[in-house]
Parts: sequence; structure tokens; C-alpha cells
Amino acid sequence: MTTAETPSPPVNSGGAESTFTVLVALAANALIAVAKTVAALLTGSASMVAESAHSWADAGNEVFLFIAGKRAARPSDARHPLGFGRDAYVWSLFAAFGLFTVGAIISVMHGVQELISEEPASNFAISYIVLGIAFVLESVSFLQALRQVRSGATDSDREVLDYVLNTSDPTVRAVFFEDAAALVGLVIAFVGILLHQLTGSGVPDAVGSILVGILLGIVAVVLIRQNQRFLVGEAVDPRVRDAALVRLLDMNEIVSVSYLHIEYVGPGRVFVVAAVDLTGNEDERHVAIQLNALEERLQESERIVRAVLTLAMPDAPPLAPSGPLLPGSVRAAS
Repeated sequence: MTTAETPSPPVNSGGAESTFTVLVALAANALIAVAKTVAALLTGSASMVAESAHSWADAGNEVFLFIAGKRAARPSDARHPLGFGRDAYVWSLFAAFGLFTVGAIISVMHGVQELISEEPASNFAISYIVLGIAFVLESVSFLQALRQVRSGATDSDREVLDYVLNTSDPTVRAVFFEDAAALVGLVIAFVGILLHQLTGSGVPDAVGSILVGILLGIVAVVLIRQNQRFLVGEAVDPRVRDAALVRLLDMNEIVSVSYLHIEYVGPGRVFVVAAVDLTGNEDERHVAIQLNALEERLQESERIVRAVLTLAMPDAPPLAPSGPLLPGSVRAAS
């Protein structure tokens, strides 16, 4: 069965919002990284060293995420009929590995070194000021990510955490978790530095550095696992599948659908294969033309990169939605 050879449309406006979210995070993390590095040099705080490594890792990750968004937005061509959407998961995977290797490992190693060979710290006021500024900047970035996540969760009729874990957009997931981890890490660093100042012992500061590293490692593992899911291939949410099924059945030319396969090929982009029973009993040439026309109608949706329809086997049992539909039908394929 041939399909329409029109190039897939560019990523929708959600992609533009994701790019803005990434750029906000990049600007915030770059400023924070510079400030933390200066503070770490002036104070000798282990937690501040860990936090500076964390922020530099985050800033580098945002570059990867920006590249991910740009590469994934390229239209399909003859050699890539499903487009380049999966590039987003590849580059987001690089970002997750960067968070683990640069942020987590350096933070843990420095904390352990500080426990073994404690170094004096001073100028605690500088650390507090930098941590306060960093908290404000990270909050701005996190609120932008949270705003986008809440909007997507509302459109998909999901809880915020469920949406951010399972959304097909890896960039907004990465920024959300990185910023959330950054805010928690700042609190850990503050407590470690404060206890260092109050007790005169560098152990709490070193432990704070190790805890920040562990936190980053957990976030990195979550991000790596989620990107792996979309790269390997995973069935879409049953509600998304039901929405696509209803859209097919709403077409007057289709009586029933006996087979339906949907897979993600990028952020908010899916590939649809379906076996359908058409109305009437037309000859082969007319059926081919009719199926092609239906494919083109499905591909008018910016969410559907490619649709392939074939005739259902005689007497094949028809499919039916398995549960309540999502608001906005296939709009929920996020």
C-alpha cells in the first residue's frame, strides 16, 4: 500500500514552547554556574563545589536539549519517511548521561575526598548569598517548566507527575526534573554549609555534597530510562489509542477497524497502521484510491507523521475503545 509522500509538518507549537523552556533553563543555569564556581573558590565549601558541578552539568545538558529540539523538528525526507523526531530522545539521552557523569560522579567523589581529607571553609556569607540568588533563578526556570507541564497535563487529562513521567517530549521532562533536583540540591547545600559553620566540622558539608550527587544520579537514571522507552519503542497510552480508533471510526468510509498499531516517532508525533473494513464493495483500484485519500486525511493532523491503512480480513473481529476518551481526541498524543 502506498502512502502520501508529503513531508511531515514541523513540530507543533508545543515544540516552540519546549525550546523556550530550555533556553530559560540554559540562561539560568549558566549564570548560576558562574556564581557557584566563584563562591566555591572563595569559600572552599564541598557542597558549593558539588553545586557548581551540578549547575555546569545542567547548563551543558540544556545545550544538548536545545540541539535535540532543533534536530527533531526537521521535516521528513526520502531517506527518513518518518522524520527525525527520535533524534530528540538520542540527544536527551546524552544530556542524561552528562548529568550522571559530570554532576553526580564529581559531587560524590568530592564529598568523599572531603571526608577523608577535610579542608577548612570560610566566607560562609558568600555561600548563602549565592545559594539565595541561585534559588531565585532556578525557581524562575522551574516555574516555566511547571507551567508547560501543567498545560500539557490538562490537555491530556492526566496528573502532573504522570504527565511529566510519560510525556513523549523529553526536553520538558528533563528541564522539569533537573530544575526540581536543583532546588532540592540547593536546600541540601544550605543545610550542609550551615551545619559546617555551626559545628566547625566539614563532615556535614561533605555529606551534603554526596547527597547532591546521589540526587543527581537518581534523576539521571530516571531520564535515561524514560528516553530508552521511546527509543526502543513502546505502545502508546490506551487512551491515546482509543482516541485514534474513534477518529478512524468517525470517517464515513470506514465501517470497522480490526487492527491498529500506533508508535511514537518523536515528541507528540505518531505513526499509525490500521486494518479497516470500508463501506460498500468496490473494486481494487477504487479501494486503493479511497485508502490513500483516508491516509492523507489522517496525516492532516500535525500529530500523525504517517498513516498506513490496509483492508481488514473478512470476518475479523472489530476493535472498540477500551475506556473513556481523552479530551481533544488525538490532541492527547503527547
